[in-house]
Amino acid sequence: MKNDGRDGGEIQSPRQRPGGAVQKLTQFSSGLSRPFIQRPVMTMLLTVSVLVFGILSYNQLAVNDLPAVDYPVISVTASYPGADPVTMANTIATPLEKQFTQIPGISLITSSSSQGNTSITIQFDLSKSIDGAASDVQSAIQRASGQLPADLPSPPTFTKANPNDQPVMYVALTSDTLTDGELYRYGTTEVAQRINILPGVSQVNIYGVKGAIRIKIDPGKLATRGMTFDELAAAVKSGTAYSGAGQFDGKNKSFTLRPQGQLETAEGYRDLIVKRGPNGAPVYLRDVARVVDGVENERLSRHFFVRNFQPPASVIVFAVSRQAGANAVQVAKSVRALLPGLQRELPGSIRLIPVFDRSQSIVNALHAPARIRTRHFRHLRFPRPRQ
Repeated sequence: MKNDGRDGGEIQSPRQRPGGAVQKLTQFSSGLSRPFIQRPVMTMLLTVSVLVFGILSYNQLAVNDLPAVDYPVISVTASYPGADPVTMANTIATPLEKQFTQIPGISLITSSSSQGNTSITIQFDLSKSIDGAASDVQSAIQRASGQLPADLPSPPTFTKANPNDQPVMYVALTSDTLTDGELYRYGTTEVAQRINILPGVSQVNIYGVKGAIRIKIDPGKLATRGMTFDELAAAVKSGTAYSGAGQFDGKNKSFTLRPQGQLETAEGYRDLIVKRGPNGAPVYLRDVARVVDGVENERLSRHFFVRNFQPPASVIVFAVSRQAGANAVQVAKSVRALLPGLQRELPGSIRLIPVFDRSQSIVNALHAPARIRTRHFRHLRFPRPRQ
């Protein structure tokens, strides 16, 4: 045997053929694999460490049903109570769209107008950042403010949205004794805030209606007392507005006057004086309208059906969305773990019911055994081709 001592590790060994001739066998070992061959213990430890770190890294990977692609999408909404869809499209959607089309990098604009509401969705190119798109949309809304109706209750608002960030979980808050407004108050103060602080939760959207005091005017009674709708609206606004009353200075103390200008009950609105008659007799709001405790939107109805479950009288639904890059399965687990504690803190007439959990489909798809997927192919029988 001969070793020439070169770095390549060339080894030559003679081998005798049956005929008497000698054949030389040459074996080469690469310089990269040489230390691993010479030190098998180090090679084994390095292999085990790679496997351990691979398993730990695999468990830390985010689990989601869709790839994480952040599309720069901005949603703009505007509200104009009492306006029909045609008015919303002509007076609000059209001026806003004219300003939005001047923004560079827009790939798609869609708008939808309904009774008193307009929604505009703007999708930008992937090369444009979501923060830059939001800044351009805000500037466009400010430019269009002069063309919008002067009596618009509030300017249009916009939110950053991603079509891939669908809610991970839907939770219903139900009650058979509370009204929609009272249930909404419990949901915003007791439930939504607790869910929103969980790790991985980005926002909690509430599908419900706020409580409000509704004034239903009788046009005949209003005309009898010589009033118009605008005069009545101005009287109600002036009678329920906050105003500074100053202070009362005594010899030793000073007191700040705080008038109770904001009415909070329907009974208080009924006793509101909206006009003085010719002989100075007061005209109360109850004389020309019916005042009731209700909700902001009476045309909105929310129901859901569960087998062997009687539909409740009042329902609001929470849509829980995860943060970008957060584990959808872990977020859903944390929400489910919080629900029993919240249920004990709420009144007995309120129930928390998980309606939909999107993480279950992810878990089922991830842990589905391969034999179930291949079993169907084993039972397939294909006809033999005819000779």
